[in-house]
Amino acid sequence: MATARLGELLVSKGVLTDAQLVQLLDMQSRRREPIGVLAEEVFHVDPAVLEEAWSEQYASITASVDPRREMIDPSVLGTISARQAWQFRVLPMRYDGREVMVCTCQRHLPRALRFAYRHFGPSCWMVVTEPSALFDALQRHYPMGITLDEWMAA
Repeated sequence: MATARLGELLVSKGVLTDAQLVQLLDMQSRRREPIGVLAEEVFHVDPAVLEEAWSEQYASITASVDPRREMIDPSVLGTISARQAWQFRVLPMRYDGREVMVCTCQRHLPRALRFAYRHFGPSCWMVVTEPSALFDALQRHYPMGITLDEWMAA
């Protein structure tokens, strides 16, 4: 299965037209800038819309896991606080060689990725799961007195 490109996702969502995408691709071939940057600059595409499309694209190419069934390394859990885990919706799971595998859900991928890269550096890779699975895993490893409904509303 081919991965959808960001521009194609923006067209499928009705954010850009086919003609606008062709225009951006032509500009990109000359300027070598990401299509999202150009879409924002030229067609004033809302950064939140770009972030949502990017999250969809990223989630389609990374692994999907169920953290309730995955091996979790306790030493990796200790690398962040419970507050950080809940605030940034991240669950560090284990080391894979020198990289840290970090789980989040698609909805929170941009925020989780920014935090993980600042905290762990570029030696981390994100995997995604369903929100309820992430909630259950966070409750297991970083218990907090909150319900799924409260967490989803935040």
